[in-house]
Amino acid sequence: MLGPKYDHISVEKDKYETWKKKGLFQSGDKDKIPYTIVIPPPNVTGRLHLGHAWDTALQDIMIRYKRMCGFDALWVPGMDHAGIATQAKVDKKLREEGIDPRSMSREEWTKKAWEWKNEYAHTIYSQWGKLGLSLDYSKERFTLDEGLSRAVRKVFVDLYNEGLIYRGERIINWDPLAMTALSNEEVIYKEVEGAFYHIKYFLKESSEFLEVATTRPETLFGDTAVAVNPRDERYQKYIGKTVILPLVNKEIPIVGDDHADPEFGTGVVKITPAHDPNDYEVGLRHNLPKIVVMHPNGTMNEQAGVYEGLDRFECRKKVVEDLENQNLLICIEKMTHSVGHSERTDVLVEPYLSKQWFVKMRPLADAVLENQKKKESKVNFLPSRYEKIMNHWMEITYDWCISRQLWWGHRIPAWYKNGEVYVGMNPPSGEGWVQDEDVLDTWFSSALWPFSTLGWPEQTEDLKRYYPTNVLVTGYDIIPFWVNRMTFQGLHFTHQRPFEYCLIHGLIRDAKGRKMSKSLGNGVDPMDVIDSYGADALRYYLATSTALGTDLRYEEEKVKSTWNFINKIWNASRFVLMNTENLSNIKLENLNESDEWILTRLEETIKNVRKFMDRYEFQNVGTLLYDFIWDDFCDSYIEMAKFNIEKENTQSTLRFVLKCILKMLHPFMPYVTDEIYHEITDEEITISNYPEYDKKLIFHQSEEKISDMLEFVSIFRNIKQENNIGKDFSVFLNSEIPNLALKLLKIEEKTTDQKEGTEYPVIYKSFKVAIYYKKEETEEEKRLKEKQIVSLKTSIERREKLLANESYVKKAPTHLVEEERKKLAEEQEKLASLL
Repeated sequence: MLGPKYDHISVEKDKYETWKKKGLFQSGDKDKIPYTIVIPPPNVTGRLHLGHAWDTALQDIMIRYKRMCGFDALWVPGMDHAGIATQAKVDKKLREEGIDPRSMSREEWTKKAWEWKNEYAHTIYSQWGKLGLSLDYSKERFTLDEGLSRAVRKVFVDLYNEGLIYRGERIINWDPLAMTALSNEEVIYKEVEGAFYHIKYFLKESSEFLEVATTRPETLFGDTAVAVNPRDERYQKYIGKTVILPLVNKEIPIVGDDHADPEFGTGVVKITPAHDPNDYEVGLRHNLPKIVVMHPNGTMNEQAGVYEGLDRFECRKKVVEDLENQNLLICIEKMTHSVGHSERTDVLVEPYLSKQWFVKMRPLADAVLENQKKKESKVNFLPSRYEKIMNHWMEITYDWCISRQLWWGHRIPAWYKNGEVYVGMNPPSGEGWVQDEDVLDTWFSSALWPFSTLGWPEQTEDLKRYYPTNVLVTGYDIIPFWVNRMTFQGLHFTHQRPFEYCLIHGLIRDAKGRKMSKSLGNGVDPMDVIDSYGADALRYYLATSTALGTDLRYEEEKVKSTWNFINKIWNASRFVLMNTENLSNIKLENLNESDEWILTRLEETIKNVRKFMDRYEFQNVGTLLYDFIWDDFCDSYIEMAKFNIEKENTQSTLRFVLKCILKMLHPFMPYVTDEIYHEITDEEITISNYPEYDKKLIFHQSEEKISDMLEFVSIFRNIKQENNIGKDFSVFLNSEIPNLALKLLKIEEKTTDQKEGTEYPVIYKSFKVAIYYKKEETEEEKRLKEKQIVSLKTSIERREKLLANESYVKKAPTHLVEEERKKLAEEQEKLASLL
């Protein structure tokens, strides 16, 4: 029997391991229709965040629902190796142990990284368990396991052989702290204070100079030209001449190029091809040298001369100081501008000339854009507006830098020997070959997740059965990183979309609408929430509190309210179980009107809940379930059932409705529903049949009749409350009132033929009664009443005199006279009620 109080800790303890041991989450029933969900794999750097709890709660709701609807539901668990983030964490731990990570060999360091992975994987397993995720652990994958690694090598080699992967020297985003290249999606732009430094670039052998404004004077050592617009009449005469590079005293050309905007700044720009993507393109057009002036760690190299070894920002200060001392600095113009920061380390990203590996994106993106025009094969976004984000990205895409200067990840399957490059699934034969030191961008392997986890490139039974998958759930912020890349890789290598639907949720913000971050200290650990309120409360809150695609403001009070809702369900279940313990079988026969009313409400709820579940509109599902359970079942039907509780029809109805409620709630609240359900039956709720709409249990006449009666009861109670009517009242029946209504209102003994006291009419449709109550007045109330009587008498006397004046009545506008008469009647009626 359920305990007298709902305790989420005892309810959830050890239940998850029991489910796993029973094999309740396993897929593979070939007699059922397959249904597959793609899980966004968490990285192995630590604890799951609230956004991931939102992701997985939504997915678990869907997979549990489909499993109960009779599908062969597959949800593959897995984790992402998270190259940059994991390497940073491992390096930090090693330094704390007094070990310099770069003093280790690659093999030694990688061994430590795998130890880290294994340790934190257990943390994630534990967190998945606390959340109650019904994952098929027999198919668990990791992005660095052998099967997925083979898939990654296959994709790289095939794209290389197709000319869609190449190695080249380009300006890339460089993280000086992690010392690795980044893709454009891994760069976060922030508004920071900066300045335009206006510098004199003197023409050769002349006192004349060009004024150049730059935000990065520390890069001037890499200047190989200055540019002016060839149509700018101010500077046309200088094209082809040279200037002396400040501090360096090196001669560099003045070139004419459209990159120089006559309307921006001075119209003269310094060209640093190795440290700016636009300057790089100018350099190509004018065959300019490309001079790298920094080391990978962000310190100045030998090209900076006396500034060698200085950090880039220290160098900036020193350069500005020296320019000023040499009268080469015109002015400093303070301003705020948007500057790229590394998503992982938060340092300012450095545009950097480097030899890297790239994916040629245009053909792959065009294939996606073409496929999105085909209704039968496109990826369908929910809400649909988010498709524009993917399409826009595909339209403006640029080649993807996929190499990373790390040790943790998939090592690039390329080998070098005497200028020759070999790319293949396995190392080349022969001596002297050296493998590329770099690894692939983490998103390169994550992009293959929907099909690589099912055994691709082998044509496995799982791949044939479960691919393409049915749905992906993720936040809108990850569309460029992951959704887009899964889409073009899936289309290219399987010739099918990776998933039919892409379900988009928003971001979780704090109660003030701010993004959660360490700097603000407003983050919320989902495991702490579970400790306080339970997984069921957190899951239900996350899934039902906002519409698809919109941000969620986290409010602890609302989680607490959900806990109260579960407590309400617990208490209602105890009532049902205690009063139906002798019921052997559910028989919906000889039903009374209240039984038929709740069954009708139940079936309408089932029909609408299934409709919204199939549309993934969980907010609407939450509203329907809450209203039905709290208002219809707990507050209405259980109260009515108490007057007929000994009857088999009412006991059967209570048990039947409770079972349906538990099944509809189970995808949202797996723990508490499992606990209660096992008090009713030995059947496992996880694999039970989801309730189906049964029109035979619709009783329109009883539903309307009981609904009207309950509305009347509600109005009666409201009038009592609003008028502070105490216990000593009587009720005069002006119409026939059902005995059930009298019992609910507890007024069977209060009906009377006497009309004593103040009358309070209660009328709803055919229900008509009057409450009579002699209210004991306080001294203050008596004083106010006397004051009101005096005021009314004075006003009535004035109006009567006015209306008795024939001259006024004849001459005054008719509407004013009528208004006076109306007010007089109202005041007379009010006075009569007070006397």
